[in-house]
Amino acid sequence: MKLAQFKYNLAPEHIAKYPTKHRDESRLMVLSRQTGAIQHHVFKDLVRFLDEKDLLILNNTRVFPARLYGNKEKTGAEIEVFLLRELNKEQRLWDVLVDPARKIRIGNKLYFGENDALVAEVIDNTTSRGRTLRFLYDGSYESFKHTLFKLGEMPLPKWIRKKVEHQDSDRYQTIFAKHEGAVAAPAAGLHFSRELFKRLEIKGVERTEITLHMGLGHFRTIDVEDLSKHKMDSESVHISEESAHLINATKASGRRAVAVGVTVLRAIETSVTTKKEIKPFSGWTNKFIFPPYEFSIPDALISNFQLPSSTMLM
Repeated sequence: MKLAQFKYNLAPEHIAKYPTKHRDESRLMVLSRQTGAIQHHVFKDLVRFLDEKDLLILNNTRVFPARLYGNKEKTGAEIEVFLLRELNKEQRLWDVLVDPARKIRIGNKLYFGENDALVAEVIDNTTSRGRTLRFLYDGSYESFKHTLFKLGEMPLPKWIRKKVEHQDSDRYQTIFAKHEGAVAAPAAGLHFSRELFKRLEIKGVERTEITLHMGLGHFRTIDVEDLSKHKMDSESVHISEESAHLINATKASGRRAVAVGVTVLRAIETSVTTKKEIKPFSGWTNKFIFPPYEFSIPDALISNFQLPSSTMLM
C-alpha cells in the first residue's frame, strides 16, 4: 500500500470546532461491510445496531494536560512544550516536543508559570523537535506533578481549535477515563453518555475496558511512500486477565466483539495467539495495521473520522 492512497481533501470548514451539546447526539454513519450500504443516524441510535451479549471494548486511558507554555532564559522567547511521557520519576525526566525547536538547544533553561513556578533544563535532543527535559523542583513528587499539570492545558488538536477553552477539560475526556497517560483522547469513546450506557445495559450489551496510552505516534506524519517501511512509535498497553477472558468467551459464543476506536483495535490485535484468542498483556506495542490485514478479534469497529494520510485512517 502507498501513502498516496490515503490522501483526500479535508476542508477546514468540515471539521467541527465544538462538540454537540449532548455527547450521544453527534452524527453516526453506519457502514455495512457485507453490502457496502451506508445509513445516517445519530450516535445514540447505536443501541439499534447492537445485540444482547455483544461486547463493547473500550479504552479507559485518561488524557493529561500535556501542553505547556514557557519562556526561554535570557531571550524570554515563548516556547511551547508538549509533554509526551515521563522517563524517570525520581530525576523528573520527561520526553517532550518543543516549538520552535530551532531555538532550543542542550543546556538551555525554560521557565514556566508565574514567578517561574517550574524550571526545566534541556539535557538531550531526541528528534528534530524532540527533547529530554529535566525539571528542577525541590518539593515532593506529588507536589511536582500537581504543579506540572496545573500549568499544563488539555492537548486539544490545533486543527480543531487554536485556543483551549474551559469546557475542553471535560469534553476532551471520555466519561470512563481512568488511567492517566495519554496525550490524545480515544476519540470514538467521547460520544458515549451515561444515558446511552444505561440503554445498552438494559438491552444486555456487555462492556469491558483495556488501556492504551496514545503517544507521539498519534501526531507523527508518515514520510515514506511505501507503508511497509513506516515504523510506529511504541505505546503502553494493558489488557487484564478479566478482559481477555470476557473477549474470548464472547468470540466463543458467536457474539460480536466491538472495538471502540482504532486504539482498541491496535491493542487487542497486539495480543492475539495462534488460536486467534486474546491473552492478558502488559507492555508496549508498535503494531501498524494497514490494508490488506485480516483481523483476529474485532467483528465491528466504532471509529471517529480520521485525518488524511494518518495511521489511524490506514
